[in-house]
Amino acid sequence: MKEQSAQVRWERRTQRPLLGFALAFAVAYAVPIVWPAAGHDVAVVCTAVEWVVWGAFAADYAARLVLAERRKEFVRTHWLDLIAVVLPLVQPMRLLRLVSTLLLVGQRARIASQIQLTTYVAGSVVGLLMFGSLAVLSVERDSPNGNIRTLGDAVWWSFTTMTTVGYGDHAPTTGLGRVLAVGLMLSGIALLGVVTANIAAWFISRFEMDDVEERRQTAAITALTEEVRALRAEVAALSRDTAAEGSPFTAVPHPVPGAAEKHSLQFD
Repeated sequence: MKEQSAQVRWERRTQRPLLGFALAFAVAYAVPIVWPAAGHDVAVVCTAVEWVVWGAFAADYAARLVLAERRKEFVRTHWLDLIAVVLPLVQPMRLLRLVSTLLLVGQRARIASQIQLTTYVAGSVVGLLMFGSLAVLSVERDSPNGNIRTLGDAVWWSFTTMTTVGYGDHAPTTGLGRVLAVGLMLSGIALLGVVTANIAAWFISRFEMDDVEERRQTAAITALTEEVRALRAEVAALSRDTAAEGSPFTAVPHPVPGAAEKHSLQFD
């Protein structure tokens, strides 16, 4: 229990620093693509920043693994994080470094207690749209048959691909660009499913609340009806008892004055 508390404290303390690292990675990845005329020194600095950010998230995974109470279970439940940590070491491609860092950022943000589902989904959509555009632009810009030459074309292509519309006016022509398109389409479908499920859950919860209120009102009306029936039964029982014993208000005949004397005179 003590080690688990240490893990929770570590996760809470490192949320903001890791967010800053994620923003630094976004800038370092975007600068060489948006500004292709930048010198070699700028590219080297950006690459170094990308490796530092990936190293920070890898160290965060290692620290959480050490602080976990059940390490085997932690590795089993965080296998995607482990793949994201190992992937750039196996093949140090810039695109793989992008994918692994995005996975680590997404998994780390998902466990944050302050981040709600709506914020997480919105951030995922913006992140995939931005990094998908940058990635496909870096791959397709120098392709002889490519038609994605500017950042605007890349953003438009990413948006139509994530929403699975696919107008066809812009499409990747390289193998790596098509791999990016497949990943972006699958991610868009998954996020659309999450949004749809979230909206459906909200409607269901509203309907359940209305149903609970309706059942409560029905139960209250039923209870009042039973009370009225019981009161009517008691009143009817009292009426029957009173009729059986005789009413205390029955009239008693009074003698008429002079009637007795009148009868006595007749007999005389």
